[in-house]
Amino acid sequence: MRRRATMKSFVSIKPNSDFSIHNLPYCVFSTSQNVTKRIGVGIGEKILDLSTVTDFFPPEFVDALNDEMLNSLMSLTPVAWKTIRTTIQNLLLENSELDRNASLKEKAFVDQKTATFHVPANIGDYTDFYSSIHHATNVGIMFRDKANALMPNWKHLPVGYHGRASSVIVSGTPIHRPYGQTLPVDGAEPAFGPCRLLDFELEMAVFVGGAPTKLGERINAEQAADHIFGFTLMNDWSARDIQKWEYIPLGPFTAKNFGTTLSPWVVPVAALEPFAVENYPQDPTPFPYLRHKKPFNFDIELEVSLKPKNGVESLICKSNYRHLYWTALQQLAHHTVTGCNIKPGDVFASGTISGETPDSYGSMLELSWKGTKTIQLKNNETRKFLADGDEVIIRGYCQKDNIRIGFGECTGVVLPAIPFEE
Repeated sequence: MRRRATMKSFVSIKPNSDFSIHNLPYCVFSTSQNVTKRIGVGIGEKILDLSTVTDFFPPEFVDALNDEMLNSLMSLTPVAWKTIRTTIQNLLLENSELDRNASLKEKAFVDQKTATFHVPANIGDYTDFYSSIHHATNVGIMFRDKANALMPNWKHLPVGYHGRASSVIVSGTPIHRPYGQTLPVDGAEPAFGPCRLLDFELEMAVFVGGAPTKLGERINAEQAADHIFGFTLMNDWSARDIQKWEYIPLGPFTAKNFGTTLSPWVVPVAALEPFAVENYPQDPTPFPYLRHKKPFNFDIELEVSLKPKNGVESLICKSNYRHLYWTALQQLAHHTVTGCNIKPGDVFASGTISGETPDSYGSMLELSWKGTKTIQLKNNETRKFLADGDEVIIRGYCQKDNIRIGFGECTGVVLPAIPFEE
């Protein structure tokens, strides 16, 4: 068996590419020549169209690889995921059977720049958690006080809310500024109009995999790894002024339901395992169903850039996935402790990922500290919240021993509000 660091693909891969042979993220794509959605794997600047190479895989996996979405592949077992991943890596090695077949090679690869990407799975349910202790603390200080920054339940369970799966969209899809009710001045009458305090949230999401569970079944944290298929970048767009007025007593609603952007690339857990780090120290010790020994936190460098209309891109945030207090395994365990059933393609999001320092805060709310500070951009522009025409660009990668695992980009442009007709 070749060591990971010595694997070399016949596909040209730049040294700083997100998509090395050690990564192999999945996507769903189509092209102008073939509008059928199909499953691909990123390698260098290419996509390997898995529907063209199914003869190399065990017959029991062919239907899943020929599907138009990743749900069937996600529904397989971790052993099956490993077999498929190993087969793909072997196909992409120098002097492989695919490398030696010139006609098949020409058919099997598509340039990423010519592809149209789609949300990679049919998402039945979407849940957003609130798992960054630094973000939760910052928000608590802003809206309460330092002594009561974290709510009493926060260190006992992964707080979350059910989001809107129908408005989960793929990277590159523009977002219209939403309309809604706000309370411009405390104690006054509410107003109705376009959101004035539009924000992004730097997040990562996991796609659920494995066999679906039945209503009443539970998955504890030790078992949960068998149900995590892969990770992707996410932007949880937020209307802060709408959120402030509506969230009491039941939490986010229309302030969050107008759009949630995912990267088209789903990085398998196996690609991230070399970058695993110790889980965030938890005090008090969680209940037994939330405990797991397996490290399931990862050293993923994250960054957010903002590009104004007709402007230049400015880096405004650098954070890391390792800042999360609650792991994806604990999120899944808590989600199912009541017997809530899950199915392949469900999405769990991390919540905003903020670090300890002001330059690592994962939202405009924190970067501008509730609008009291300005964020300096290039070309002498400033922001407190997002303006029409702004493009938000989220990137993420792991780097160690000359191996890079990247997540591509998660982007979206803010469009003006659609006029409201009474």
